[in-house]
Amino acid sequence: MIVNANPLRVLVVDDEPAILRFLRAGLSAQGFTVSEAQTGRAALSAMAAGAADLTVLDLGLPDMDGLDVIREIRAKGAPIPIIVLSSRDDEGSKVAALDLGADDFVTKPFGIDELFARIRAAQRHRLQQTGERPVFRSGDLVVDLVRRIVTVRGEEIKFSKREYELLRLFVAHAGKVLTHRHILQEIWGSDTDVQYLRIYVRALRQKIEPDPEQPVHILTETGVGYRLRSAD
Repeated sequence: MIVNANPLRVLVVDDEPAILRFLRAGLSAQGFTVSEAQTGRAALSAMAAGAADLTVLDLGLPDMDGLDVIREIRAKGAPIPIIVLSSRDDEGSKVAALDLGADDFVTKPFGIDELFARIRAAQRHRLQQTGERPVFRSGDLVVDLVRRIVTVRGEEIKFSKREYELLRLFVAHAGKVLTHRHILQEIWGSDTDVQYLRIYVRALRQKIEPDPEQPVHILTETGVGYRLRSAD
């Protein structure tokens, strides 16, 4: 169980009573404070009032599409982490949600332990955004962002300028899924051929992964993008 003097306040946005009961019980058992909203407008009002630290959001709401909820939240500049929990399993919905500013996407049916892991990753990402940490550590990977030194198992690794830019982007968003489009815009400045991205990801894996064919640091979200494993 998570023990915290200031429990994380989670807003669950879903119109299915069974899902609400299940999440209320599971999240409360982990020490989270849970509130609920069954419509998009109610969710927006709760978030505008600062009633939550993190939102678990369904896309199929009765009054508005969950994608529009994300769009409105991010248009207002609200940094609250958003984890989409939806029965939509098509790549288009996942990419759209992530590009609009969702931190993660979990498909129903889901495992509660997976959701807990995604919540922890989203929180770590937001904490990192409050001020870029000078040193990122994840397993045997250490990235010193100030000195621009990367080591794996204690050995310094050299990168090209573009490779380092890509790794730095992953580090800045560790634990969060980055879509192909987002990465291409950030690194190349346009929606260039995604094959360029695959080539550079492959090069990074060759340098930082114990086994590039079974990566443990840079993980593939099939058809969507990539995720760097969160910091330790």
